[in-house]
Amino acid sequence: MSAEMIPLLTKALGETVYMVAVSMVISSALGIPLGVLLHVTAKGEFLDAPMVNRSIGAVVNAVRSIPFIILMVAIIPLTRLIVGSAIGTTAAMVPLVIASVPFIGRQVETSLREVPRGLVEAALSMGATPMQIITRVLLPESMPGIVSQLTTVIIALVGESA
Repeated sequence: MSAEMIPLLTKALGETVYMVAVSMVISSALGIPLGVLLHVTAKGEFLDAPMVNRSIGAVVNAVRSIPFIILMVAIIPLTRLIVGSAIGTTAAMVPLVIASVPFIGRQVETSLREVPRGLVEAALSMGATPMQIITRVLLPESMPGIVSQLTTVIIALVGESA
């Protein structure tokens, strides 16, 4: 590798870290509540709302099934509207976020399913509100799984940011 390449590689590495970090923060802020909503509205859960769950689940599945490059091209008008340009590192974050929010949502839903049902039932029997169950039972108990899943999402974002 020649000496002229080092500044270019350093700049590209910085741009990649910037895209992945900002995309991950925004995606987590949107994807974790989405995963919680998918879990608590599932049939048999404490906010049983199967129609809501199926509707949101269908949108999540539809977005997840679109290849990233096609999604990136398809949302160019939205990217221009949000960022003002369809080119550059900031513009690349819009499709990264849109692609990763449903992925994080499903991963969080999976982690929440691992929480023993007895803990939720115990919280319900003690009179806990749905928000208390989410914040004091479900999220703390599933945090190791969520952190592990978010690591997988970071790796996927690095791959998709190329």
